[in-house]
Amino acid sequence: MTAVPALEVRGLRKRYDTGVEALKGIDLSVAEGDFFALLGPNGAGKSTLIGIISSLVNKSEGEARVFGIDIARQRNLAMRQIGLVPQELNFNQFEKPLEICINYAGFYGIARDEAMRRAKQELERAHLWDKAQATSRTLSGGMKRRLMIARAMMTQPRLLILDEPTAGVDIEIRRGMWRALREINAAGTTIILTTHYLEEAETLCRNLAIIDHGQIIEHGPMRSLLAKLDVESFLLDVEASENVLLPTVPGLTLTRQDANTLDLSMPHSMDFNRVFAALDGAGIRVRSMRPKSNRLEELFVRLIGPKGAA
Repeated sequence: MTAVPALEVRGLRKRYDTGVEALKGIDLSVAEGDFFALLGPNGAGKSTLIGIISSLVNKSEGEARVFGIDIARQRNLAMRQIGLVPQELNFNQFEKPLEICINYAGFYGIARDEAMRRAKQELERAHLWDKAQATSRTLSGGMKRRLMIARAMMTQPRLLILDEPTAGVDIEIRRGMWRALREINAAGTTIILTTHYLEEAETLCRNLAIIDHGQIIEHGPMRSLLAKLDVESFLLDVEASENVLLPTVPGLTLTRQDANTLDLSMPHSMDFNRVFAALDGAGIRVRSMRPKSNRLEELFVRLIGPKGAA
């Protein structure tokens, strides 16, 4: 028996009255239990697609199903499967986190005793239980983002949609949120993530789709798509005199960023020993090296261009 996808859209189009076609026949499938990245530059159609899935935007053509439930025909049932964490903070910041979670559950008919149990569970998972009785406006930016996730999980959704969940928080807080999201996904919740941080998508997600100008231009397993890259880029920390000439090696691109930093691009197939031997022969000693960017960023830039933002 074939498993029903967590999300399946076929021939999805959205035309606005202005004549702009935001989506141009999107086909997309997300398996149950997946951690899925939806990436693309600003204006590519990500928000429109998420809006249709979460029933906030009306489609022009096509079908969208959540766990086999048609969003247009069985809206209420479909929406009970989904938890949405939007970009904007949209809770009453004069309420307490515990009240926010319990009241949200009440909108969905969840009894208060059960809502209290779930609120404690979700606020603990978000590391916010000690702030349960604090006024929400006193929380830090990262805490408010975690509260949004805790609130969305109050209905125990089978599909959690995260639209830029770590925007504006520092890397330490972001990594803490990653741990919570992995825990949610490991417990069985399917997650769809949009993010400007490509490192985040590469770290968390197993599959991805890249959308541009209302069309899916890449879709598949993260590992398979990254394997298409045939060039690696590194920054080398070196010791060399300022006037030393950089060696010329066929297939190798080597440029100087400053007196002690070289920018290196090379094919996957090239042997590092050959590169180091050429540098050593030119009187350049390599002290350390690190990847110039994550691989997903390289793939994204290749497909979208350097001005695209995820």
